[in-house]
Amino acid sequence: MKKIIVVLLLGLSVATSIQAGGYRVALQGQRALAMGHTGVAMTDSAEAIFFNPGAITQLEAETDIIGGITLLDGETLYRNDETLVEAETDNPLGTPINAYMAQKLSEELSWGLGVYTPFGNKVEWPTDWQGSHLVNYIELHAIYIQPTIAYQINESTSIGFGPTLILGSVEFNRNLSTSLTDEDGNRSNVTIEAKHVPAWGFNLGLLHKLDDRTRLGFSYRSEVIIEARDEDADFDDIPGALEDVFADGDFDADLPLPAELTLGIAWDYSDKLTLAFDYNRTFWDVYDELVIEFDNGLTSTNPRNYEDASIFRFGAEYHLNEKWTLRGGIYFDESPVPDGSFAPETPRNDSIGYTAGATYRYSKNLEMDVSLLILTFDDEDNSYDYYEEGGQTIPFSGTYDSAANSIGFGLRYMY
Repeated sequence: MKKIIVVLLLGLSVATSIQAGGYRVALQGQRALAMGHTGVAMTDSAEAIFFNPGAITQLEAETDIIGGITLLDGETLYRNDETLVEAETDNPLGTPINAYMAQKLSEELSWGLGVYTPFGNKVEWPTDWQGSHLVNYIELHAIYIQPTIAYQINESTSIGFGPTLILGSVEFNRNLSTSLTDEDGNRSNVTIEAKHVPAWGFNLGLLHKLDDRTRLGFSYRSEVIIEARDEDADFDDIPGALEDVFADGDFDADLPLPAELTLGIAWDYSDKLTLAFDYNRTFWDVYDELVIEFDNGLTSTNPRNYEDASIFRFGAEYHLNEKWTLRGGIYFDESPVPDGSFAPETPRNDSIGYTAGATYRYSKNLEMDVSLLILTFDDEDNSYDYYEEGGQTIPFSGTYDSAANSIGFGLRYMY
């Protein structure tokens, strides 16, 4: 019992319904999202602060401000064909946001600021469901703040750099075991909460123009370690004989946010049509295990065994006329979760995202964006094989069927 498995906090950065591998959410710009989330070689807005900091030197306007909000909804259905048990997540509507500003300081030098939420969601399984010893409830908020500087080396090549401050908050609840209750029959559980945990990383980008129609892009987002220290752990409905063992207190945990490398190309097929392709490699192998130390003397070691994973993104943009620009795309997203490490707090299957969107130019200075994402997941029949109780390993297996959709809205102002 003292080695409780707190399968938590996928911690300071989990999102369950809409992910780009693991616990990463791909909703950092309406224009890019509408084009299959391509963006590393695009130079059409200040969204480049996220996708490729080096590209902001290529923006047409002296000052470019763009922001948006995405309404996302999804669900995951769990079923076990042997026990005939089913459960479904209750996912309240999520609202990731993004805002970017880029400004020219000179012909060669530009600066900018980005605020975005690549991690953020709320997922709730039914209370005391079959997998409640792994997770009941999780809610995450994470805000990234990225000041950026970019320099145009010559007519063909620009580089950019953005140090990034991350502020993460999470609340997580699970039952302590498959059967432990208090004297009234209430399931014993633990809630772990961390608020505004800071961490630092960086975003590095390079843009190279092969010719007037073809651009190559490169970006590297650094690994970040979220270090939760002296955060709150509350144990509830504990039987009297174990109240001293499961005493409320603090916990410490480290969670890695993996590094990402993205390469891409954008090709202006004509004055009206642009085609784009991005390849993203996320270095998930850093997430080998999650260790949580409680100040009541308990330690939880949770194997994860994640593997590096790739995303292949394709997009197109068509300028219909002076008022309307249309976009569409598709991306193929590999899951980093290997067999036997499939936990229900992030039931992350391979997925395909279908995207579409448009921009309406209201005036010379103001544009309005809309994006649509339909995310389909492969059904996953898998298990988590590392939960231990009473000296025995108890696998938790079943089939997960997930689906998610989002619609996003944005505004762009230029002067």
